[in-house]
Amino acid sequence: MEKPLWLWIFFILVVMGLLAIDLGIFHKKDREISTRESLGLSAVYFLMALLYGQFIWFYFGSQATFEYLTGFLIEKSLSIDNIFVISLIFTYFGIPKIYQHRVLFWGILGVIILRGLMIGLGAAAIQKFSWVILLFGGFLVITGVKMFLVKSADEKSLEDNLLYKVLKSFIPMSAQLHKEKFWVKENGRWCATPLFIALVMVEFADVVFAVDSVPAIFAITLDPYIVYTSNIFAILGLRALYFALSNILHRFEYLKHALALILIFIGGKIFYGEFFEKIPAHISLSVTLALLAGGVIYSLLKTSEEKREL
Repeated sequence: MEKPLWLWIFFILVVMGLLAIDLGIFHKKDREISTRESLGLSAVYFLMALLYGQFIWFYFGSQATFEYLTGFLIEKSLSIDNIFVISLIFTYFGIPKIYQHRVLFWGILGVIILRGLMIGLGAAAIQKFSWVILLFGGFLVITGVKMFLVKSADEKSLEDNLLYKVLKSFIPMSAQLHKEKFWVKENGRWCATPLFIALVMVEFADVVFAVDSVPAIFAITLDPYIVYTSNIFAILGLRALYFALSNILHRFEYLKHALALILIFIGGKIFYGEFFEKIPAHISLSVTLALLAGGVIYSLLKTSEEKREL
């Protein structure tokens, strides 16, 4: 069902308000964010997402709310891999923690636009060609099976990254950081600082991960409003979640298998719904929660055992 324009405007105003408070009050100056503060900020964004879920319940009922919450959880859980990549990017370019929030904050503005474009294109494609949703389902199942069976690759240098090679070919780069600046003038020409290159790489990483997460949420609901709002609320908390988890990502080593099973379940749900009957939204939410919780608990227990054996 097509949503009225005021709903879209209201959501954008809520997001802009949250970002304005974040940057204008809590992080007006560049500084290092502690784990305690990041956990608190993560909790605030999580609470805001739940409150928006209440708003959806009030206007659209329980079905839409279950779809929204399932989409939110899927995006939030898949973002764990994104956090790992962001950590690699910051480490490679030597971005101090004091400036990492700046990169992630400006990155979220690009995400809001790029996710909107991807979701809009996906919705238009499904509306015009109904069989596209089956392609999404097949893609999710294949991606999930591959994620489950293939071991994590060794960390590769970003020197081999195609995007980084292209950026070095076309954009003059400064060899060192210049505090919070994205661009500086060196020898009479403007050069991108490592901070700007890290920003571009983080944006590109989000686009890559959106290739998985956007079809996964379309498997839950075809309503672009529910897809977009759940997606953006999950991404809004990604920055705060990064600072909370970046130092303990190794404790979630086995969570990848749970994420793989979620993708397989969501992809299989599409085919089951097309050929038999649609799986109720509350069941999808329950299965997603169970798999995610199981992955977290197993990872924490397993890594704890491995640590004791060392």
